[in-house]
Amino acid sequence: MPFATVNGVKLHYRIDRASRDDAPWVVFSNSLGADLSMWAPQIRSFSQHFNILRYDTRGHGHSDAPAGSYTIEQLAGDVIGLMDHVGIARAHFCGISMGGLTGAALAARYPSRMARVVLSNTAAKIGTPEVWAPRAAKARAEGMAALADAVLPRWFTAAFVEREPRLHDLIRDTFLHVDKDGYAANCDALNAADLREEVKSIALPVLVVTGAHDMSTPPDQGRALAAAIPGARHVEFDGAHISNIECTDGFNRALLDFLTA
Repeated sequence: MPFATVNGVKLHYRIDRASRDDAPWVVFSNSLGADLSMWAPQIRSFSQHFNILRYDTRGHGHSDAPAGSYTIEQLAGDVIGLMDHVGIARAHFCGISMGGLTGAALAARYPSRMARVVLSNTAAKIGTPEVWAPRAAKARAEGMAALADAVLPRWFTAAFVEREPRLHDLIRDTFLHVDKDGYAANCDALNAADLREEVKSIALPVLVVTGAHDMSTPPDQGRALAAAIPGARHVEFDGAHISNIECTDGFNRALLDFLTA
């Protein structure tokens, strides 16, 4: 199980290599409450074209959960540090929800390290203090089980949960085992982050993905993000918050078309 110490934090990561040694890299970044395993539906298709780097965001999965609140600066800096550790000069990037906000920060602040960027089910400003402060407090005081029944129904449509109950159970299990203080610290990062002005300066090719039934980052917020970034493309799927899992086939096609253009 590979780890890298980046910015004083031990990050867990995984690499899936393409058959071509000179294949470009794509970095996948997980949503709040998930880990790198959420990208399993992308690996088979994408590894035909790309070397893939996945990682557990600090506070998630097998990565460290350092004490205190986190910031979007730290989340973006972790990606750059991990790329340096692996030896990646430049990569495509795809993040969902919290990972998408991390991608927006990377595109704005580290344009020489990013090629094409996919911002999925996210916004330049996610949620409000009225959402994040109580959620962080509840996670710290009561643990992840106290949040599951409120958070997870927002991730998928009811039809998907009925169709894929075992998969949904696996996703719930991952959520329940996220470090409660690490989760809360990332809630603090999302609470503080506001990139609405910063994204206007992004000059890289960007694809924004929205879900028509997304209650966590509603599609109008994603459309506003795409409108704010010069030249950004936009695609919307008939799903909720975790588009890469609920709408795998369309998601993979759209991303591959964009990243291989």
